[in-house]
Order: sequence, then C-alpha cells, then structure tokens
Amino acid sequence: MSRDEIRAIYAEGEEAVIALVEGLLQRTVVLEERVEALENQLAKNSRNSSKPPSSDGFKPNPKSQRRQSGRSSGGQSGHPGQTLEWSCEVDEVITHPVETCEACGSSLREVELASWDLRQVRDLAPIQISVTEHQAEVKCCPGCQSLNRGRFPVGVNSVVQYGASLKSLMVYLLDYQLLPSARVEELFADVLGCALSEATLYTSRARCFDELEPVEDWIFEQVATSEVIPCDETGLRVNGKLWWLHVASTDGLTFYFIHTKRGKAALDAMALLPNYEGVTVHDGWQSYAQYDCDHALCNAHHLRELEFIAERYGQRWADEMGSLLRNLKQQVDAAKAQGASTLSPDLVQWVEHRYEWWVAVGLTANPTPEVSPDAAKSRGRPKQSPAKNLLDRLAQHQSQVLAFMHDFRVPFDNNQAERDLRMMKLKQKISGGFRSVQGAQMFSRIRGYMSTLKKQGLNVLDALKQVFLGNSTIPQPE
Repeated sequence: MSRDEIRAIYAEGEEAVIALVEGLLQRTVVLEERVEALENQLAKNSRNSSKPPSSDGFKPNPKSQRRQSGRSSGGQSGHPGQTLEWSCEVDEVITHPVETCEACGSSLREVELASWDLRQVRDLAPIQISVTEHQAEVKCCPGCQSLNRGRFPVGVNSVVQYGASLKSLMVYLLDYQLLPSARVEELFADVLGCALSEATLYTSRARCFDELEPVEDWIFEQVATSEVIPCDETGLRVNGKLWWLHVASTDGLTFYFIHTKRGKAALDAMALLPNYEGVTVHDGWQSYAQYDCDHALCNAHHLRELEFIAERYGQRWADEMGSLLRNLKQQVDAAKAQGASTLSPDLVQWVEHRYEWWVAVGLTANPTPEVSPDAAKSRGRPKQSPAKNLLDRLAQHQSQVLAFMHDFRVPFDNNQAERDLRMMKLKQKISGGFRSVQGAQMFSRIRGYMSTLKKQGLNVLDALKQVFLGNSTIPQPE
C-alpha cells in the first residue's frame, strides 16, 4: 500500500483507519501462525516426533531418547560371549604331510609322527538341487484284472515339479527377506543354477497363502483373547492408492489386516476391538477410544512430544514430565525384575501428585486461547499450540498414560506394534507398493505367520516347508 493510499484512507475518517488497522492485525496473526507452524515443522525430527528417521535427511543425527546407563560399551563383565566352537564331528579331513626338514633338508618320510597341529574351517558345502524320482508301482490283479497303482507322497502331484524345500525358500526370500521377484530369480540362477519364472514364484506364494488361512484364523482368536494387545496402523500403497495396514499383536503373536480406511470402519471390519475385553495399547488415535475395552497410551510418543516442546518452546514442565515418566519406567522395570506385581502405595501416590503438579504448571504456561466470535462460528475445535494439545491429553487421560504403573501387564509404550509394522514400511521402500489387493493380502497373512514364528523361536524355513507338505505349524504362545 502506497503512502497516497494510506492518506486517502486517513481522509475518510476514524472508522476507515480503525478498519485498516484491524485488518492488518488480523493478517499479522494469520502470518504469525503460519510462521510458527513452519518453524515447528522444521524443528521436528525422528527423536522429538513421530517422523521416521529417513525424513532426517542430511541433517546432523538427532540424539537418542535413551539415557546413558553408566556402563562401558561392548560386552559387559561376566557376559559369556560367543565364538566358534571346536567340533567333534567333521565332514572331511585333509592331511598336510611334512616330507623334508626345513633346517637341513633331510627326508622325513620315514620318520615317526610326533603329534598333529589341528585347525578347523567352517565353510559352505557345494549348493545344488537334488532330484528325487518317485516310482509308484502299477500291478494288475490276477483275479479281477484291475490295475492297482502305488500312492505318491503328499505334495507330489505333477510329473516334474519343485519340492517343498525350494518352494519354502521362494516364499521366505519374497516375504521375509523382502527381495523383489527379479532378484529372487537371479539368486536361484546364480546359486542353484535353477531358472525360475515369476509365475512360479507367485504360484508358490499363492499356495502358501491358501494353506495358512486356518492358521491366520487361529492367530486372530488367540490375539482376541489376550489380556493386553498393542495396536497400530500405517499407510500402504495398493495399486497406486492409499490403503491402511492394521496390526494387533502380542510378544508371541502377530495379526495383520488390510483395509481402505484408517479409522473405525476398518477396525469394525477387522472385528477384533468391538468385542475385546482386555487392554489395548495405542498412540491415542481417536478411533480406538470409541471401543469399550480398557486403554493405555504409548509413552514413547509422549516422550518425543515432550522433547519437542522443551526444545522448541523452552518450557521446563516438559523436561520434568519426561524425566518423571522415564524414572517411573525404571522403577516399574526394577519391581518386575524382583518379582513384584505392584509399586508401593506411597510411591504411586507421589508419582500421581508430581504428574498432576507438572500438568498444572504446563496449563498455567499454556492457557486456553481466546476464541473470537468469527472463529466460534467455524467448524471444529479452536486451534491450539502443540503444548496445549499435549497437556489436554495428559490431563484428560492420566489413567491411560500411567496404566503401565497400575497394571504391570501393560507395557510402557507401543513399540511392539510399531516393530511389527516396521518391515512393512521397508517392503514399500523396496518395491514401492503392491500391484493388487490380493498381493497385499497374501503378504500380510504370510508375514504375520512368519512374525509369529520368530516370536515363538521357531525356524521359519522349516515351518514353511511343512506348510507345503500339508502340515502347517500352529505356533503355541508360551
């Protein structure tokens, strides 16, 4: 606006000047909010928010949320360690004779052996595909002249086919090691001299998917009756569109579910939470709160948010609340290690008092913003600062934040579910997404089975081989 335009407004009188100033002030507020939002976005990283580490780019690596333990790095005193052990059974022995004396050159061929120097080398035996020919007898009954044929083993259905071990390796490389199909084909060609087609890979995968349907149903039933289940969700690209992968798991079971929606519609279709009576651990996503089960909130999320507020706004209460939660976790872990099931009533009372105190201090430093008449007419709740949003959550859901203190079955965070989703994100980074809904469903069922096997300490390749032999392993939680 030029000086002449300002003079023209001034000439119009007091109301024109007031309107101009109010308009400028309103615009200043909007711009300040935009600047603050952009600065907040720049200040966030994988340590103080839920952003993934890959988003940190080439910035200096952020500090870890972990605090120093006071122990030196590396193996601790008294740790048994692990090294190559001498084997009493060997597959091949190679002798290295001494024929002449290195000092004088005399022949030692007829000299009596004094002792052996022994060394063992562990190496990979030549890898090759073995071919087994099955011969089923055919006999003609002399009495009725009917032909009788011997029965082939389960899984031997074609004249020439791949066996259960090779098929299990195909699925293992695709869905556990996350190799693209082209690289699996290359590996089979280079290592085994076997020319596979992409169709063979996906036929084996589809067979595994069908065989694992009853196992997936069993895993779902076990998760649904568990006392505590961490839950989470993440975006998934299917045929170029955004879908959602939901997970409900325990330390021994993993169940995945794919849906087009993220919220309640997907959770209803998943059919787990509507009738669940235990404790679900999650990150506070509002869709979970609509179910009548007990809830516990992930404190790893809270620690990151508190770290951000302490760094961005310099508010002491955030530092103190973070320290309170970390110290409380150490107290709970120590009590569990000693076989206790609860903390002392005095300690619980003190923690709750300190918790409420620092929330009150934070609310004093971050009062509810005044709402203008125009903003009150707009849809949705008034916009608040990140600090105020977090404080409201901590105040309204104190019992869910401190659930791990009151019930030792409840974990401090939701890391179990997040770990179960992490490989799904890696799969997308490698392949970019899934070309079909069926492909995504195949991956989720097979991956859920493999994750459950690993949690149970079972060998994934051996279990997959049994799947192709018609004997799916049902993991048994301890």
